[in-house]
Amino acid sequence: MSALSILCLVLSFPFAFVFHDGEEAIVQRRWILAHEEKLSGLLPWFRPILKYLSRINTGAFIVAAVEELTVILASTAYSFVKGAYAMEIWSALFMAFSLHLLVHIAQAFVVRGYVPGLFTSFLLLPYAYYGVYSIYLAMSLTEMLIFMATNLIFAHWLGILILGQDKNG
Repeated sequence: MSALSILCLVLSFPFAFVFHDGEEAIVQRRWILAHEEKLSGLLPWFRPILKYLSRINTGAFIVAAVEELTVILASTAYSFVKGAYAMEIWSALFMAFSLHLLVHIAQAFVVRGYVPGLFTSFLLLPYAYYGVYSIYLAMSLTEMLIFMATNLIFAHWLGILILGQDKNG
């Protein structure tokens, strides 16, 4: 892959993230409140997660998204200074984002309808495929999974810590 291809892939990642999470932020709160009861009946084993998601207000969601964007921007900048493990860190974030897109599509099939983030997930699939194809040898699967899980847990914890949860949940 050419240096220009890598440059375009790496630099466009923060924009792709903002595009996708913007859709989620706009509709997530209203959508989960409108569908929580139906989803609880459809997926009873998923009730604790649905309850948790219904308590996340838009502000807390945005804080978590901004934390993620900050990590993406930092890893993008770090990759340009060629820091230690820079490509592995960036690759783990990109792989987590790409997996996240697929999760939205799978969710839509399960609920047989729209879920927050679905439209941008479809639009970003070719970009994600190209990125995953380009970096699939950059790191071990174990490293990637550990980093992805740790960062996701931290982002949600930070959003709730800063803005709290709704008391209705």
